[in-house]
This record gives sequence, C-alpha cells and structure tokens, in this order.
Amino acid sequence: MRQFAFSLVCLGFSSTLSFHAAADPALDAVIVRFEAIGSQEDPDSANVPDAPLPSEWRDISPEADAETLARLVSVRDELEAIDPAGLSEEENLNGTIMETILDGRIALAGFDESRLPFTGDWGFHSEVIFTISRLNLRNEVDAINTIRRIEAVPDFLAAEVTNMRRGLETGFVSYKDPLDTVLVQMADLQVDAPEDSELYAPFLKLPAFIPEARAEALRTEAKAAVVKALASFADTEAFLRDEYAPNTREKAGIVDLPGGKDYYRAVLAFHTTRPDLTPEMVHETGLSEVVRIRSEMDAIIEEVGFEGSFAEFLNFLRTDPQFYAKTPEELMEKAARLAKDIDYQMPKFFGHLPRLPYGVEPVPAGIAPGYTTGRYISGDLKGGQAAAYWVNTYALDQRPLYELPSLTAHEAVPGHHQQIAVSQELEDVPDFRKSYYATAFGEGWGLYSESLASEMGLYDTPYERFGKLSYEMWRACRLVADTGLHWYGWSREEAEACFIENSALAPLNIKTEVTRYIGWPGQATAYKMGELTIKALRGEAEDALGEDFDIREFHDVVLEKGALPLGVLETRIRAWIEAKQADQG
Repeated sequence: MRQFAFSLVCLGFSSTLSFHAAADPALDAVIVRFEAIGSQEDPDSANVPDAPLPSEWRDISPEADAETLARLVSVRDELEAIDPAGLSEEENLNGTIMETILDGRIALAGFDESRLPFTGDWGFHSEVIFTISRLNLRNEVDAINTIRRIEAVPDFLAAEVTNMRRGLETGFVSYKDPLDTVLVQMADLQVDAPEDSELYAPFLKLPAFIPEARAEALRTEAKAAVVKALASFADTEAFLRDEYAPNTREKAGIVDLPGGKDYYRAVLAFHTTRPDLTPEMVHETGLSEVVRIRSEMDAIIEEVGFEGSFAEFLNFLRTDPQFYAKTPEELMEKAARLAKDIDYQMPKFFGHLPRLPYGVEPVPAGIAPGYTTGRYISGDLKGGQAAAYWVNTYALDQRPLYELPSLTAHEAVPGHHQQIAVSQELEDVPDFRKSYYATAFGEGWGLYSESLASEMGLYDTPYERFGKLSYEMWRACRLVADTGLHWYGWSREEAEACFIENSALAPLNIKTEVTRYIGWPGQATAYKMGELTIKALRGEAEDALGEDFDIREFHDVVLEKGALPLGVLETRIRAWIEAKQADQG
C-alpha cells in the first residue's frame, strides 16, 4: 500500500497558520469527492455559506450506509493512485490525514455499527435534541426548514428502531447499563407543554424582522411538530423498554459479540490512530501509569498530614461538605472564575490564540442525568455562535470542587477550546482538515493541558493537586478498564475497581464513566495514549534544544496544522527539532 509521508526537512515551520502550496489537480479532485461524502451523509456537515438550514435528517438506512461505503472505497482507490512524491509537504499532509480517516471508516463500516446507535453518553436521541436546540434561525426559511425537520423526527426515530431490530436479530446489542441511562434520558425529554421542550428552543428567539402575525403562525406550527416528535420519543422509549431491554447482552464488554475481538482491534486503532497498538500493550501501559500516579498521590496525603488509609482519605474527599458547591450557581461561578484565570495565563504559553470566544454554561437539564461531568461544545465564528464549556450541575454532591481546575483546563483552555478553535480557523486548507477530530490528538491534548495548568499556577491547594492526579488516574484506569471490559471479558464491577481503589472520583461519576466505556469501546483509551505521546515529544524537544526550547513555539507547532494522527505529530515535532538544531549550528 502506498503511504503518504513527510520528509524531515523543508517543512516550512512558521508562526502563521496558512500556506500557499500549488494545488495538485488530482488530489484536489479526490478531496472534493471526499468532502461531498460528508455533506451527503449529514446535512449538518455541509459547509455552504449562507445556505438555508437543513430540513431533513441524515439517511441512516443500510442502503445509505452501503452507498457511503462504496464511495469511501472509491475515493480511497483514487487516493492510492496519486504519487505522493509529486506533492508538496502540505498536500502530503492532506493526503495522509484523508488516508487515515478513510482507512478507519472503511474498517469500521464492516461491523455495521448502525445496529447500536447509542453509548449511554450520547446517542440518536441526544443528537436530535442537541442539533435542534443549538440552531440559530436567521430568517423565515430557516424557521420553516426547522419545522419540517422536527416533523421528520418520527421517521428518523423509526429508522433507528429498524436498525436496532437488525441488531437484535444478529446479536449485536447493548449491555443493560448504557440502555438504562438512555431510558432515563428519554424519559426526561418528555414535557407537558411543547414550549418547554428543547426542540422548541430556536423558536423562542425568532428574528425581530419577521412580522408578529407570521412569527406567531410559525410558533404554532412548531409547537404542533414538537408534540408529534415527543410522541415518537415516547414510542421509541417503549420499544427500548419492552422489546430491546429483555434482549441485551450478558457481558458488559463486546468480547462475545459476533466478531467482537476484531471489532475491538478496529476501534482501538481508530481512536488511537496507532494501528500498531495491541490491547495487551494498552492494558500494560495503564497498569504502569496507575502505579506511578498512585505514588504521587501518596506523597500529597503525607503532605497534608492525613492520618488514615488511602481509602479513608478518598472517603474524606468524597463526603466532606467543604469540597462541594451548595448551589448550581456556586459551581458555575467557580468554573467561570477558573476559566478567566487561565485566559490570563494563555499568552505566556502560546504565540497564537484563536479569535473565537467561549462561554461557560450548564449541561442542558434534559441530558444532564447520565451525562459526563463536563464537555466542550464547538462554536462557529462565521455563524455567530460562541463555543461553550459545559459544566454538569446535576447531583452537586457528586461534583467535587477540587476536580474543577482540571476539568476546566481540559474542556476550555488550554485544552479543547484552544486546540479545536485553532483548527477551525486554519486558512487555505480543505474543510475536512478544519473539522477533523483525531481522538488521541484532541483528547491527548486535553489531558496534557491538565498538567500544563500546573505550570500556569491553577492548582492552589494540595487537594486541587490531588484532584489533578485523580483525573490523571481516571484516564490511566480507562486504559485498564476499557481493555479489561472489551478484550479480557471483565464485569462492570471489575472495571470499576481501578477507579474506586485509586481515584477520588465520586461514585456517580465512576458509574457514569464505566457505563460510557461499556457503550463506547476504545474511545477512552485515546486520552492517555495521546497525552503520553505529547509529553514524550516535549521531553525530546527540551533535551535536544536546551536553553533554546521555547514553550510557546512548541505548543504552536503541535497545534498549528490542526488535529493529526499521532505518528504524523511525532514526525512533525522531530522535524521541528532538527530544524531548530540546524539554526543553532
């Protein structure tokens, strides 16, 4: 197989985020066809300025999936025929990233993942609510199209039910815990009045220039559509409860699913962007990291003078009221203050900062139960939508304040907002590069950012430093638990043990997170594998460059090309080191 690759010289590192390479017509044509697949698959991914909002949902039928796979294979064959020797460095980068995406998607397509459209953390029901609730209706056409899309929710849910029935027939089904979470979430979506539904949210802010009589008519039509959509959610919930739930799989992991081990190898390679990693290697890395982090935790317990066992110290952290906000407002205020404290430090560590701002918002109430502790939500500068750092205010006694600095650094800055917004603002690159999210790169950067926050002085107390280590332990235990569940056939209880015994995570968080790993195989391994790669590369650069090492330049080089497969990141950083050494010499 011909591989797109990068030489270690002439990479043209600079402080700008744009390039002006001569386009290769054959590669350009492949990129156009590749991006067209995304637009056809998902109406929300079409990047057409000022285009009306979509009026329909993506086609999730097996026929559509088969057509998409055929197109992906065709584009992969066309890419294979291009000689990388004739391409510029930037064109080779386009080719390599596209090759990685195509290979991963083609590999996963063979497992018909549409049969299981939810993870517990996310799913088809969340997709509908999230998509509609975030819309900005710019005019009457947008309003009409959104009404049509809400009217299409019953058909979309019916198609998901058809896919899940195919899963029941073939034995490719969920474990009970992710399903239980989805049932709770779907029940919480049910409201008595349509105007109280998040599906109606866009119609609370119709443009002022629409005449009031027409606006009222649109709102009336939207309410009727929401009522029918909510009824279809109730029908889908009944299917999940009455038909699906009695037939969930016996083991928490996928090891006993048809083709389960091959499937796990594929998702592991997809999320880590490292096909050479084996489940055994990932598991052993996790165990090693647990030992290292535990030693650092023990040192902090000694520092604060706590007299008792490690388990007793964890119980103290999990139960003492001093570590918990009393109101949602208090939690949000603390998160917002931490975010601004980091903002103040950012120019000391980065030469380039994105233009897009971000806000701090609570996780929407309709999905908060069973949802993760926090999350970054991308924005759109051209569309007038700021990014958001979501903080979960559900079950405050499970949201310790000593973990909030790490969460903020990961989800906001210097974590996901810095990395993703920089990618979105890349110039003179194909659109797919701006939206590409390599899990190991993005989540590895987020976890690296938690350590970087130490250098920014974010952790004021030993308890916050312990919280930072607890979060790092969380990601190390993910390596152990994910491979344990899906490769070694562990039970939920065996997977939870690492977190219970070694981290200060609250019981609800542990339950929620392990449910997520059960429902989303492989994804959780990307965090630590990516972080360890970035830290190792920084260590190489510091050792090689000595006093000439510039932390701002290093961070900019890591991020300036957007998300990258880890192997490509290693090549780029080592090329930068060589270029800097050549300048020294």
